[in-house]
Amino acid sequence: MPRPTFKRTLRRISMISVIITMTIVWLLLCIASVVTLKQYAQKNLELTSATMSRSLEASLVFNDATAATETLATLGKQGQFAVAEVFDIHQKRFAYWSWNPDENPDTLGTLVSRLLFPVPAAQPVMHNGAVIGEVRITARDSLISHFIWTSFAVLTGCILFASFVALAITHSLHHGIVTALQNITDVVHDVRTNRNFSRRVEEERIEEFHRFGQDFNSLLDEMEEWQLKLQARNAQLMRTAMHDPLTGLANRAAFRNSIAALMKDPSAQTNSALLFLDGDNFKAINDTWGHAAGDCVLIEVASRMVEFGAKRHQSYRLGGDEFAMILYGVHSGADVQQICAALSQQLIRPYDLHNGHRVKMSLSIGFALTWETTSVDMLLEQADRNMYLVKNQRSKTIS
Repeated sequence: MPRPTFKRTLRRISMISVIITMTIVWLLLCIASVVTLKQYAQKNLELTSATMSRSLEASLVFNDATAATETLATLGKQGQFAVAEVFDIHQKRFAYWSWNPDENPDTLGTLVSRLLFPVPAAQPVMHNGAVIGEVRITARDSLISHFIWTSFAVLTGCILFASFVALAITHSLHHGIVTALQNITDVVHDVRTNRNFSRRVEEERIEEFHRFGQDFNSLLDEMEEWQLKLQARNAQLMRTAMHDPLTGLANRAAFRNSIAALMKDPSAQTNSALLFLDGDNFKAINDTWGHAAGDCVLIEVASRMVEFGAKRHQSYRLGGDEFAMILYGVHSGADVQQICAALSQQLIRPYDLHNGHRVKMSLSIGFALTWETTSVDMLLEQADRNMYLVKNQRSKTIS
């Protein structure tokens, strides 16, 4: 089950809070409205009965029940009450009027009427300061129900509108918090996923988020510095692992990787060649002048190879006085032979031993064409075999 977002959670909390709050407010307002309505309706009913008592005084004095009934009907048709009864001084019903005696009773209206008006409003009829009768009236149920439901409908509409406004304002106020947290989350996710330690949290208006962003940015500064140092260290280790410490050329491991990649690239394989170089009299230089002099020669050989290859060809030191060079952009054996001849002339020049002496050293060069072989082993074997053929021929010539 997916986890809810902070924005959705915050919105849900706001909605629940608003619903609970507005429901409580609605209930309290409904109760207050009903109580107020009861007091108002009861007072209005009492005023109506007081008015009726004055209108019925003459009818009771002259014992005119018909006039009393007509008076009740006239006042009752105004819709102020549902039932009106007039009693004489002996509590005998003198006159009676009902709004609609044949109407089916409204159960809810009757219940509301009983809750609001437990007993009919009664008012004595006075004549010359003496009680001559009593009038009792009962509130009209349908009128009360209509008024209550209308009040509840208006109140409910106002509450719903207020709830909508409250949610809109809350959403607007929460926007800053959600945006600030989203910015921080994006930076954290980018750092964790992509190791992008250059990202920083922007300044926020909220103090807590601002301090959190500053602390997190400080941590990112330390992590970025640590990453740069680690990358520099890894690059140094990689260079150490892939380069010869004496000459600075790529070593045998780097050579293996390069030649394997070359043989896997069909386009490069069609115009490349491999050269193997081996010193002819390097041992004599070491034995005569010492290893320091030999190192000077090896360093100079590497320098001349790099200068000769420039950015087009790649040079390697395989170990001792063994070197290799990968040629790119060659299309025939004749091209490779010309390059070998030019390289031999470059390498046969005297070497400065940095001890006041100079010495000559030649290197035997054997080559193999990549488009004539199908595997790395065959390419290496052919270049090595051709290099030894050149070395043997040179030995016989010297002899």
